Amino acid sequence: MKLTVRRVGNSLGVIIPRATLARWNVAEGGLLELTEQGIRPAGTGHRALDELKRSMALEVVRRFSAAQIRAQILANLHRWGGQGTWVSAYDDWKRIAQSGEDGALFAAMLGRDQESDRLRQSMPFVGLLPKEVVRSLNEEA
Repeated sequence: MKLTVRRVGNSLGVIIPRATLARWNVAEGGLLELTEQGIRPAGTGHRALDELKRSMALEVVRRFSAAQIRAQILANLHRWGGQGTWVSAYDDWKRIAQSGEDGALFAAMLGRDQESDRLRQSMPFVGLLPKEVVRSLNEEA
């Protein structure tokens, strides 16, 4: 869709169709982000993805014990290592899983700090949640 730049007072602006704003769940006074890729609702992008991954981790913590989560992490890391798929975050996850410290595990999975966000970009506890739960969490995001 093309938008026309128009004069708005002493500034220039664009008018976004009401239907688009409704799909984005943005009302008058709501926030939008302007990026090099375009205009989008505020809160999308990395922050929204981080929150989605955190919500998935929270659901894993609700459904499984720390021991079950560690076992899944180590099994996935072993399999991925054998396939030649490895990123530096996997070394950190392996250390956390092998430490046996529940606090360190839950902090990495659920923390809101930059390090937790970085680790959740490569979640080795995938496969624990049923596909319907993952689909539902994606739809809610």
